[in-house]
Amino acid sequence: MELIIQYIINALSLGGVYALIALGLAIVFSIFGFINFAHGELLTLFGYSLFYALGAGMPFPLAVAVSLIACMAAAVAMERVAFRPLRGANPMTLLVSSFAISGALQVIFQIAFGTMPKPLILPNFLTGAFNIGGVYIGAPQLISIVTVAILALALNLFLNKTKFGLSLVASAQDFDVAKLMGIRVNAVYALAFAISGFLAGVAALLWVSMRGSVAPDMGFNPLVKAFVATIVGGMGSLTGAVAGGFFLGILEVALQIVLPADYLIFRDALILAILIGFLLFRPRGLLPAAAMPVK
Repeated sequence: MELIIQYIINALSLGGVYALIALGLAIVFSIFGFINFAHGELLTLFGYSLFYALGAGMPFPLAVAVSLIACMAAAVAMERVAFRPLRGANPMTLLVSSFAISGALQVIFQIAFGTMPKPLILPNFLTGAFNIGGVYIGAPQLISIVTVAILALALNLFLNKTKFGLSLVASAQDFDVAKLMGIRVNAVYALAFAISGFLAGVAALLWVSMRGSVAPDMGFNPLVKAFVATIVGGMGSLTGAVAGGFFLGILEVALQIVLPADYLIFRDALILAILIGFLLFRPRGLLPAAAMPVK
């Protein structure tokens, strides 16, 4: 029983990280109608910002705050410089642009910070473990589950109870009508990217606490998994993004358990095969958005 609970905790914690990244992708997709593949580099930026902030002697909470602000500022700058000039363009053009930004940032990270991983010295409460009833729960795992629950609730309240949140939802459902109602288009665009940057920063904090280092390609693997999660959950659906993230986390841990050691290298291939199955038999995902994004 303890082993089963341990696996469930691991699955939920891993799924929580994927869910946060998928939420950031889903928010942008709900407004713009494309997946921002440069989102993974925001995770990497957070990691390096945290590394150098801690190296400069900043207290850990202040270093995290500075890194989150850097992540949000980079996301807003990305929208302003790369995507706003392409407003109204074909979603494929935006998608290719996001790939170009992702590749350029990876090269910049390699040149500026080197290709070798940099170890992060994190506080004990992020690296320790708790023994609860014979089950050892790592601090990152427990924090991941709690953080996702809090942020999902906070985001839901923000989108449904605040003026900016309602503007964001209205723009996602019918952008042209939202403009006619006087909603500030540029503010909505910037807000969507700022929220996605914040979610990327929180996910990056959880991710680096699990791996203990930062590297130029750190954001690529979780981004791909989060992309799968958004498709499984339902493109443009925030609830679906969370559901897809947890589904993927559970699936990864389950395959880790059932696959023989010699076949573990095929785990990601099996996950992609399941993705193809969803595209074929349930293309709108588990919890599809109420309305498709307006291009």
